[in-house]
Amino acid sequence: MHLAVITDVLSSNFDVAIDKQIAFAGEVGLTGEIRPVNRIEQRIAEAQKLGFKEIYLSKYNKGVDFSRFDIKIHQIERVEKMIRTLFS
Repeated sequence: MHLAVITDVLSSNFDVAIDKQIAFAGEVGLTGEIRPVNRIEQRIAEAQKLGFKEIYLSKYNKGVDFSRFDIKIHQIERVEKMIRTLFS
């Protein structure tokens, strides 16, 4: 399932709105792990170009130079960590 869909469901469950300037790029496995997606550099660049201030993505994206982006990048490995970061 897509990471953005999971966060939408959690947002509704906790009755807390997610900032509209946050993007998500990842897939969620059945055990809650955040899996990497293809073309992550293009996704980050597009989110930055569209004006997003932050993006959440998988910690397991390898070989990416994140320093070239101005957008704040949150690398997470599990849904539980994302919940603590977003909703605490």
